[in-house]
Amino acid sequence: MTHTDLCYASATTLSGMLDNRDLSAVELTEHCLARIKRFDSQLNSVITLTEEQALVAAQAADQRRAVGEATPLTGIPLLHKDIFCTAGVKTTCASRMLQEFKPPYDATVVAKLSAAGAVTLGKTNMDEFAMGASNETSFFGAVANPWDTTRVPGGSSGGSAAAVAAGFAPLSTGTDTGGSIRQPAALCGITGLKPTYGRISRLGIIAFASSLDQAGPMARSAEDAAMMLNAMCGVDSGDSTSADVSVPDFTASLNRPIAGLRIGLPREYFGGDLDPDLAAHIHKALSELEAEGAQLVDIDLPHTRQAIATYYVIAPAEASANLSRYDGVRFGHRCDNPVDLMDLYERSRSEGFGAEVQRRILVGTYALSAGFYDAYFKKAQQVRRVISDDFQRAFSQVDVIAGPTAPSIAFHHGEKAADPIAMYMEDVYTLSVNLAGLPGMSVPAGLINGMPIGLQLIGRAFDEQTLLRAGHFFQQRTDWHTQRPTLAGTSS
Repeated sequence: MTHTDLCYASATTLSGMLDNRDLSAVELTEHCLARIKRFDSQLNSVITLTEEQALVAAQAADQRRAVGEATPLTGIPLLHKDIFCTAGVKTTCASRMLQEFKPPYDATVVAKLSAAGAVTLGKTNMDEFAMGASNETSFFGAVANPWDTTRVPGGSSGGSAAAVAAGFAPLSTGTDTGGSIRQPAALCGITGLKPTYGRISRLGIIAFASSLDQAGPMARSAEDAAMMLNAMCGVDSGDSTSADVSVPDFTASLNRPIAGLRIGLPREYFGGDLDPDLAAHIHKALSELEAEGAQLVDIDLPHTRQAIATYYVIAPAEASANLSRYDGVRFGHRCDNPVDLMDLYERSRSEGFGAEVQRRILVGTYALSAGFYDAYFKKAQQVRRVISDDFQRAFSQVDVIAGPTAPSIAFHHGEKAADPIAMYMEDVYTLSVNLAGLPGMSVPAGLINGMPIGLQLIGRAFDEQTLLRAGHFFQQRTDWHTQRPTLAGTSS
């Protein structure tokens, strides 16, 4: 296998190579680190590179494999979104507010993946405090899409998506509050899964909106995502929102036939907001599943349009509460020479938070304020229940819901930066999944003008297995997930 092929090999393939001693974890780690150093100046996808720790972990992984104590992930390199706490390693949330923050502990997700033997290469860039759909709000600068560096990679997990797409690592972690795993996965041509709310512990994930945030895997394929999910899931006594449900082997059912699977197509997902070329690609992708015996069923999700307004009341309200702790006193950025306590609060927060974060804090504070709580936050929670009921009715007719992940291909840097509403519309097909707490997945489904698009699959609560099985079957019939971008200075 050439160096280039190695960069784009799946985690499943690499695990087999490590098993067969065709490659050592140290060699694989060194290869990934060298590629990041060589090419990330074009993308800005990595904030912190943990080279020394990675090589130590890789040596330990080789030792584990030598004595037969390996898991499928042992020795596989990955990158963590810089929202996951990592003991002794900067965890910035791409904000000036946490520019120098080094947590004293690992997030549960980090600890579980490390226990499985995965090798952490570093921390990826993101939208500040996970607020954005383009990865342009980061204090450390915008991330570029490896398919076209004049375009955005999506957000907020844009650094994680871009890094996998560019061959920096076969796996990365992301978080999804309103589409932040699925949308960048679609725009960068990789596979991204948002599990059911509560499936994966949120302990050690810096909070944006606590009732919506969910960690998940980002990978080359559904098979890789399943392997990663096996290690990430499980109840956590340190997280009261962690669900005490059994964790299946997500890889075991990947090859079960999908004949008879009922796939719902929401009429609301194929309307005027969707680019016609993109719609045609999605229908073509769905025909591949139909050819395997799946049944396509037209359904309605009538309150889809209300999801945007609902989300942008609830999420900012929760963000306002969660981010109140960053006040210049307890931790985070502290302004210089404050004249009094109020000056300390005002300048520390205005200097520490970027424009989009400030906008959402203000919106959320307003929605929670006396006299407006009932009109905005309470009403949004009522609509949230209606949206959830829409899905419940739909799943009485179908097993999976499918449609586009995003309404268009990746847009150019700066194209929507001055129009927050246009930016928010990028999540029109993903937000309702978070509001309902359901699992959602994006798989590569084609190229338009050389840019990737994603097919979104939505499942019943705690039924990630069906999504992964449908995604895996689709990827057995197509090669969109194997397509590669071309970075300057390389032929692939």
